[in-house]
Amino acid sequence: MAFWRRHVVGVGTILIIAVFVGMAAGFFFALTRDLPAIRQLQRFKPAAITRIYSADKVLLAQRFYERREPVALTVIPEYLKQAIIATEDAKFYEHPGVDLKGILRAVIRNLSAGQYVEGASTITQQLAKTLFLTPRKSIMRKLKEAFLAFQIERRYTKDEILALYLNQVYFGSGAYGVEAAAQLFFGKSVHDLTLAECALIAGMPKSPSRYSPLVDKNLAVKRRNVVLEQMRRLGIITNAQATAAKNAALATAKQRVRLADKAPYFVSYVTGLLEKQLGEKALYERGLTVYTTLDLTMQQAAERAVHTGLQRLAARMKARGLLKKEPPQAALVGLDVARGAIVAMVGGSNFEQSPFNRAVSAHRQPGSAFKPLVYALAIEKGFAQNDLLLDAPVVFRGMSGRRDWSPQNFSGTYQGEITLRKALALSKNIPAVRLINKLGPSTAAAFAHRMGIESPLEPNLSLALGTSEITLLELTAAYATFANRGVWTRPFAVIEVADKQGRTVWRHRAQKRPVISAQTAAVVTDMLKAVILEGTGRAARDVGRPIAGKTGTTDHYKDALFVGFSPTLAVGVWVGLDHHGTLGNKETGARAALPIWIEFMKNALQSRPYYDFDVPDGVVTISMDPDAGLLADEGSPNATPAVFKSGESGQGGLRR
Repeated sequence: MAFWRRHVVGVGTILIIAVFVGMAAGFFFALTRDLPAIRQLQRFKPAAITRIYSADKVLLAQRFYERREPVALTVIPEYLKQAIIATEDAKFYEHPGVDLKGILRAVIRNLSAGQYVEGASTITQQLAKTLFLTPRKSIMRKLKEAFLAFQIERRYTKDEILALYLNQVYFGSGAYGVEAAAQLFFGKSVHDLTLAECALIAGMPKSPSRYSPLVDKNLAVKRRNVVLEQMRRLGIITNAQATAAKNAALATAKQRVRLADKAPYFVSYVTGLLEKQLGEKALYERGLTVYTTLDLTMQQAAERAVHTGLQRLAARMKARGLLKKEPPQAALVGLDVARGAIVAMVGGSNFEQSPFNRAVSAHRQPGSAFKPLVYALAIEKGFAQNDLLLDAPVVFRGMSGRRDWSPQNFSGTYQGEITLRKALALSKNIPAVRLINKLGPSTAAAFAHRMGIESPLEPNLSLALGTSEITLLELTAAYATFANRGVWTRPFAVIEVADKQGRTVWRHRAQKRPVISAQTAAVVTDMLKAVILEGTGRAARDVGRPIAGKTGTTDHYKDALFVGFSPTLAVGVWVGLDHHGTLGNKETGARAALPIWIEFMKNALQSRPYYDFDVPDGVVTISMDPDAGLLADEGSPNATPAVFKSGESGQGGLRR
């Protein structure tokens, strides 16, 4: 009996062991069955080219992963090798491909934080992932990554692995490997890099699109300094070396535009959007076809207009002794009113000298170009354009410990009671501030956000004068709402993306919302037409088409703007200096920005059909005296047709 009991126990034990061995074997097979041969490590297959086209099917640019220049490990500066190791894998020369202590430390930190705050991939694991695996995070992928890392470490020496990594790692903007990165960012070979430059490059693999000095110099410098501090802490460099490198100025190379690139600011903007939407590897490897909204004829007209306008401004500044080392800059963005499609974009005077896109990334004060949003709120709340505001000196008593404030008109003159129409046309400051005081600054800020302004706004009285910084693109999109019957449309630049087989992998979906009534939009458009016919934008009458718009000028002539629209096209123009210096006396929006806008609109509209502004149901056109806001005979020299909501006649009515 005991014999049979022992026999059963023995057989059971063998079966259990067999089950576990089978499970282990099955798991090992599942883990390794689709892993590539390690001998493929040094093979490289060129990725397919992604092509970016304009709306009229003209090739604008190509994007690919060909910027790769392998170099020997002996060519790479010791500081760069040490910076990479210090940043990515401090125990690189000590572990067998996987840092078990590092993994345990990361697990403890992540559990303590309740979220993913620290990874534990070694340089060898990163190399395995880059060459053989997908970026999708999963337990199985991490196990495969670890298994491959062990295999790589068995076949290659540490220096060989490091050399492979340094020649394969991605640094952003299509640059693979340290030599390509050195050439791209600093215009020099990798062996000529300084300590500070080595640290900057070493900090980029963590997030190439975020830490690139071509994207955000300030963030790149912060990341560089983190790397330098890590090197100092590990004893790789001295305190003095770390301090000197942290204080070193960041001098990036002038970016050469690829030969195929047209509309470089727009292409750069589209590239950034696609990297976020599809991922960098997909954009540079999968051979996509990208169809954009850009109208190349309009784009070329925009580039000519900006170039001419800046040449004239620079000549005036030079004559006044104001043209220092930094040249004036300009930005222009054109939107299809109905669709929100970006048809033209210029982000600066010269992409090669400065790739910073001022049309979408620069936050600047819009000055009086913000006023139409305040007036639109008033019209939406029941004001009429013949209502009267007092244009006279005023002091707003300080609240919450703030100083008293006495706004001033740009002209320095006052006209007493003045209609909303005339106050906007002449860009009077005091009536605008009185108006926002009636409406409430917080209400005005919330309304501006509803109109598509996404930048933060300070809800104070000076908001009416455009003191909160916003981007040109969001302001232009807000103006397009007036021409689009009160419907705001989010601007977009990419229509569709197709793969190598022509299958759609991404398509734009319109984002629209009604934000004001069609009647309010019609009234505000009529008031902005008055800016052209009777006010600060008179020069724009030369366009010869129905247009509306508003000038903007900030204190000390630091910013000059004109934002306006035809029934089909909304265009914003900004002019200024990057360091917020003055453009010079009298360089207002009407003088510095409006000529660029006029030249562009004349060329952009000449081949388009003639359209007039929409007159929706619920509005009437009445002859009025724009000064007094009273009804006027059509034959009167002061008679002006003005749009009102049906049944509204303003304070006191449209009486004679």
